[in-house]
Amino acid sequence: MSIEVVLVGCGNMGYAMLAGWLASGKLSPDGIAVVEPADALRGRARELGATAVAKADELAAGTAPRLVVFAVKPQVIKDVVPAYRRFAPRATFVSVAAGTPIAAFAAALGDDAAIIRCMPNTPAAIGKGMMVVFSNDHVKAETISFVRDLLSASGEVATIDREELMDAVTAVSGSGPAYVFHFIECLRDAAEKAGLPKDVARLLAMQTVYGAASLAAESGEEPGELRRQVTSPKGTTAAALDVLMGEDRLKKLVTEAVEAAKARSAELGK
Repeated sequence: MSIEVVLVGCGNMGYAMLAGWLASGKLSPDGIAVVEPADALRGRARELGATAVAKADELAAGTAPRLVVFAVKPQVIKDVVPAYRRFAPRATFVSVAAGTPIAAFAAALGDDAAIIRCMPNTPAAIGKGMMVVFSNDHVKAETISFVRDLLSASGEVATIDREELMDAVTAVSGSGPAYVFHFIECLRDAAEKAGLPKDVARLLAMQTVYGAASLAAESGEEPGELRRQVTSPKGTTAAALDVLMGEDRLKKLVTEAVEAAKARSAELGK
C-alpha cells in the first residue's frame, strides 16, 4: 500500500493523532510515514507500526502522500515546512500549529498549495478533543471530508468559513480546557475549606465536572435547562447560583477571559 499520510512531528499531539488513526482503523500502519528527529519519539511511532524517519529527505523515493500533516511547534514552522514543497502538486497540507496562519504555509509551499488549518485541544490525546478546521480555496471537498474523518478519531470536528475566527476558536476550545482545569482546582480547594478530606475533595470536584459535562453532551438539553432542573427554589443550589450569577458575575469573568485569549491569539498570529 502506498503512503497516504506523512505526519511531521510525533510529540504529544502528533502521537495522539497517530494512535487514534490506527486504533480506529481509519488508516493502516503501512499507509503512514512519520518524520520525527527525536529518537525516542520516532521509536514509539515505529512501535505502532508506522514507518518513521528522522528527516524529510529520508522518505522513500516515490512517496506521494495525499496529506502532509504538520504537528510541530509554531516556532519551527519556517524551518520545517519548505522541505515538503515537493509534495504540493498532489498533497493537501494540514497544520495543527497554534497561531500560525495559512499565509505562513503558502509562503513556504506556494500560493496554489491546498492548505487546511486545524485547531485541536489537549483532550484530543484521549479521543475527547475538539478540532476546528479552516480550508483555503485550493482544498477539494472530498479532501475536506477525508480530513474531517481522520480528525474525528480524536473527538468532535467543526468547520469555520473565515480564518479570522480561529482567534475565537483558540480562546474557547483551544485554551478552554485550562479554564475547566482551573475551575476543578477552585472547586476542590473550596471543598477542602468546607471540611472535606483532600482525596475526597479532589474526587468530588473532578467527577462532578466530568459528570455534568457528560450529561450536557448526552441529554440533548440546553445547559440552561439542565441548570434549572437541578435548582430548587430557595434551595442550596439556588444559594450558590446567587453568588455565581448575581450581576452576571461569572458570565462577565468568563467573557473577559475569552476576549483576553482572543486578543493574544491575534497578536501571536501577526
